[in-house]
Amino acid sequence: MAKADGQPQNDLNDSLKPDRNLAMELVRVTEAAAIAGGHWVGYGDKNRADGAAVDAMRKFMDTVRMNGVVVIGEGEKDEAPMLFNGENVGDGTGAEVDVAVDPIDGTRLTALGYNNALSVFAVAERGTMFDASSVFYMEKMVVGPEAAEMVDLRLPVKQNIHLLGKALNKPVSQLNICVLDRPRHEGLVREIREAGARVKFIMDGDVAGGIAAARHNTDVDMLLGTGGTPEGVVTACALKATGGMIQGRLAPTDDDEKQKAIDAGLDLDQILTTNDLVRSDNCYFAATGITDGDLLRGVRYYNDRIVTQSIVMRSKSGTVRTVEAEHRTEKWPEWLPER
Repeated sequence: MAKADGQPQNDLNDSLKPDRNLAMELVRVTEAAAIAGGHWVGYGDKNRADGAAVDAMRKFMDTVRMNGVVVIGEGEKDEAPMLFNGENVGDGTGAEVDVAVDPIDGTRLTALGYNNALSVFAVAERGTMFDASSVFYMEKMVVGPEAAEMVDLRLPVKQNIHLLGKALNKPVSQLNICVLDRPRHEGLVREIREAGARVKFIMDGDVAGGIAAARHNTDVDMLLGTGGTPEGVVTACALKATGGMIQGRLAPTDDDEKQKAIDAGLDLDQILTTNDLVRSDNCYFAATGITDGDLLRGVRYYNDRIVTQSIVMRSKSGTVRTVEAEHRTEKWPEWLPER
């Protein structure tokens, strides 16, 4: 259908937009990656775990009715044989979407058997995800909907923590602030403790930490610190549905990366909001637990069945679903090889 001047309408035809049926298709993909990757939990080989999850995710993704382009994936094409940035995924029909995937968010967690490893898949309308290729790290703050309008990344840590306590109607001494356990966060940790709050360290996987901070049924009240920019975009897709908030500020690690960001037209002083990281209001997020964590239970393997727990969110409806699934072990021989 065209406008009166003969130009096509800006809105995509409804058949080319993500619809509600996409949600369960995405969960099938993260379940497959979690089952394949989770087979290697605790075996100390993160590359083998990640490889298994990538293979499963790519195969199941080919069945999803969408015309997707990977915006956030396993890396550049010369580094990743599958799920590389720019790769076309889906069956080529249906919605035209940006795709962000992480077959295992927390490969080291998986290898060592630690908590909070997830398989993650997010989609948004084509051209609406932030290009995270220029600067790998960003400062982040994530909170739930109650505090979304009160805190600000530009404020001192102590002030934000006290505003958070006011928003949640909780004593500061009961607040849990999630922080990646990194040497770069020594000063931040000191500020949090001096403000009177508690620090909840995570080894890796700040997608799980960020979403947990925005959910009402976890013991995480806020995520702070510097982590991956791609993970920030993935988290933003989830927060579009929960009503939480992420703020970020790009943090180049050297002069070359800083210049790359400037050449890309990025403002390194800008506070990036949820809507800056994902501009679409029609996006989906799905995740399946690989190991137990603040957000989801990990994969359970039994003789005759495999049990998974997933979460799937749709921003347009504001719906968040938890999906418990049982899978017959005999149907998964390709992804559960003998060791």
